[in-house]
Amino acid sequence: MTEPESSALPPAPEVAREVFGDRFADAVRYAELLAEVGVKRGLIGPREVPRLWERHLLNCAVLSEVVPEGVTVCDVGSGAGLPGVPLALVRPDLEITLLEPLLRRTNFLQEVVELLGLKHVSVVRGRAEEVLGSLPPVHVVTARAVAPLDRLAGWGVPLLRPYGEMLALKGDTAEEELKAARSALQKLGAVESSVLRAGEGVVDPPATVVRVEVGESPGGVRFAAKRAKAARAGRSRGARRRR
Repeated sequence: MTEPESSALPPAPEVAREVFGDRFADAVRYAELLAEVGVKRGLIGPREVPRLWERHLLNCAVLSEVVPEGVTVCDVGSGAGLPGVPLALVRPDLEITLLEPLLRRTNFLQEVVELLGLKHVSVVRGRAEEVLGSLPPVHVVTARAVAPLDRLAGWGVPLLRPYGEMLALKGDTAEEELKAARSALQKLGAVESSVLRAGEGVVDPPATVVRVEVGESPGGVRFAAKRAKAARAGRSRGARRRR
């Protein structure tokens, strides 16, 4: 029985050539992998295939407009690699970690990284709260469709370096989520938060991004103590190995 025509991957829109530049062919290959292997493994729903380019790849790639140059990035709950992989394709200056707890997803991510030659990307299996202290703090945390903002911030903000920022791709409820989460964000050490639009003239509608900037104590006092404890444990393990 053949798949209905509506579930087929459409040709890449012309704007994708501009966005991905010399990595356009790799973006096409990634889209094909999502539409084939990704669907078979349950990483993406078949109904998403016809809108892979506009809703997923391009929507994620334009996040690059608000990511600073030459920084470290952790994509929390990376799933099938969104937004981390499109971001990596357009920004070779970034050092990106795709953080994902499920084995079948990390296996797929590792295959994508190797197939596309993304040497500036690493895949780590684990939850954000589990890698705290073992994963070096990053300048930027990214996330898409992971959890409500207050819960997402509880996972992502503690992974940041002092004065880093979390960039969360959100939908129409971004303003409401941010308003509801302000108290939780302050407790996590956030000093500034705002809603941005990325991809004007590229994707319609533009991508909605919630930016949460932190001060000198990402995650607040509780997570500072937890990080210090994890760092001491890491030094202790390293000392035992050197004996």
